[in-house]
Amino acid sequence: MADANFAGHQIAPDCLAALPRTPGVYIFKGEGTLPLYIGKSVDIRSRVMSHLRAPDEASMVVQTRRIDFVETAGEIGALLLESRMIKEQNPLFNQRLRRLRTLCAIRLSATDQGSVPEVVDSKSVNLGATPGLYGLFSSSHTAKEKLKALAQQHLLCMALLGLEKTSTRGCFGLQIKTCLGACVGKEDRSTHDQRLLSALVDSQVEVWPYAGAVDVVETSADWVQRHRVNNWCYLGTQCSRAGQTTLLKALKPHDFDLDSYKILVKPIMLQTVQVEAVDAP
Repeated sequence: MADANFAGHQIAPDCLAALPRTPGVYIFKGEGTLPLYIGKSVDIRSRVMSHLRAPDEASMVVQTRRIDFVETAGEIGALLLESRMIKEQNPLFNQRLRRLRTLCAIRLSATDQGSVPEVVDSKSVNLGATPGLYGLFSSSHTAKEKLKALAQQHLLCMALLGLEKTSTRGCFGLQIKTCLGACVGKEDRSTHDQRLLSALVDSQVEVWPYAGAVDVVETSADWVQRHRVNNWCYLGTQCSRAGQTTLLKALKPHDFDLDSYKILVKPIMLQTVQVEAVDAP
């Protein structure tokens, strides 16, 4: 592909010529030491060239002087590496994959009256190791807003969800017909709670299915990369080309990374990736 198609930038020609058609991470760099943007693709060259064509990314492109890249053996490795690098380097033009200090989830607590949802956070529960958690949210407010949305969609009682006060006449939703009356006995409480559970089940947080750390293995011809993961948290990669393991800093028992969870949960739970147990030290 001719570089002339991308006139107007000041990117070193050797950078564009070197871009491979393989999976990995690419890094847009300007005059300073910090990166402007970090991205990933299964085809680094094609994705970078699409950035250069995008009118809404002209501000980033005009500041770019070099584009570096790191190849990976597969897409999962590219996703994990991109997430880690963005958290470590905070590129100017990346708006997502920022580290969240605290995550929240919804948990159903059993009482004599029925199931009551409560919002818990990663400081009080071990996300990824605690069953019965639903949704992963950036704040308690966001979790409660989700409950409100589910209440409206599934005709649940806001009072029984702990989102508003009630009286002997029932909740406000009963008056405007957005509640079926579980708060005053017009609907059986168990029926209401089953509808709540059904509304939450699609967002259930999967419990880490292994006793400890595992390696997610990706290969490309004779190149092997083993991505070490524990409790949905990426620990580092062993690369046959480098002949060594690059481990991240030591983690606390409750450490849980939302981005790694989103990357890994489907392929691990559906068993569409090769997973190898890690021998205990």
